Amino acid sequence: MTFKTLDDLSDVHGKRVLVRVDLNVPMADLKVTDDTRLRATLPTVTELADRGAIVLLLAHFGRPKGERRPDMSLSLVTRAYEEVLGRPVRFVGDCQGEMAAANVADMQPGDVAILENTRFHKGEEKNDPELARAMAALGDLYVNDAFSAAHRAHASTEGLAHLLPAYAGRAMEAELKALEKALGAPERPVAAVVGGAKVSTKLEVLRHLVARVDHLIIGGGMANTFLAARGVDVGKSLAEHDLTPVANEILEAADRANCTVHLPYDVVVAKEFEANPPSLRTCNVHEVAADEMILDVGPAAVEALADAIKTCRTLVWNGPLGAFETVPFDAATVALAQTAAALTQSGSLVSVAGGGDTVAALNHAGVADEFSFVSTAGGAFLEWMEGKALPGVEALETA
Repeated sequence: MTFKTLDDLSDVHGKRVLVRVDLNVPMADLKVTDDTRLRATLPTVTELADRGAIVLLLAHFGRPKGERRPDMSLSLVTRAYEEVLGRPVRFVGDCQGEMAAANVADMQPGDVAILENTRFHKGEEKNDPELARAMAALGDLYVNDAFSAAHRAHASTEGLAHLLPAYAGRAMEAELKALEKALGAPERPVAAVVGGAKVSTKLEVLRHLVARVDHLIIGGGMANTFLAARGVDVGKSLAEHDLTPVANEILEAADRANCTVHLPYDVVVAKEFEANPPSLRTCNVHEVAADEMILDVGPAAVEALADAIKTCRTLVWNGPLGAFETVPFDAATVALAQTAAALTQSGSLVSVAGGGDTVAALNHAGVADEFSFVSTAGGAFLEWMEGKALPGVEALETA
């Protein structure tokens, strides 16, 4: 796809630029507990402000369902954003209408403001054209820098892009370029790691990937369902036995597409799910006892997976291989992530990862900064992996 970026904006001095960002940050005791999403906006906001634009930030916060809720006001985020940005930030108590217009009327080139939660209006999630027009009246240009919200056709993510000259912000640009390298036009061979608890949450991802990658590595509780589909007794492991026919369909589709599916042949098991349980052992998948559960991929299988990745040029990763939050069931995820990071740093692999658990797992392994790109988007990243169109991205596309 082709889309305009900030490089295509020749003169923004004095222009009011509506920038859709992700300020939906975690809070505790009215304080921001993780400013990752705030920092992700800095390249775009700083560049526009330094170029003399009047920057008006649009964002949602929580799920107020069209009601004004003080505990979901973006005023709670403004001070933290001001500290991260390093310059004054004005808060405006609405994102449309006469009051908002009056509040931004005296803003000068280089000024930055956060407009109130877009979801305080019922029309936001309905992509109401009237609300989109009211928002558009506040600005001259539109920049979408919130890939994490791009899978939703809302007034501030899709509607606005059709009413004002629309551009991708720096974070959106980086995300789209990384995703294009990963699955759009990747260097082959391509490997994908897909983990997590349930096959049911990743069915469309798996169906989409088997036709597009050369190696599909399945981990987590999902792998147990596939092992069960192949006739393996997985004991009391988490598995969706009712989905074994679907798992077999995916395996057959992979065979037709010449995609090699990697399932663990040795596993780490225990009778209790707790840190370092006394019943901990490693065994062949065919040796899992009826009262044991599979909680991680075994070391021999991890070594084989590392060898497979070493033959690839591109890697897409979504989900952990085991119950990584609990020691020692983080071992496989950490080991394979470190291998991928080392290959990336050596220049032999393009590695793109995304999804909430994935980011946490890579941070736990200490390698998030060593992948080519790590997306903090959850639903949008997953829908992209499913091959779905993302309305907020499609709205930016140029002929």
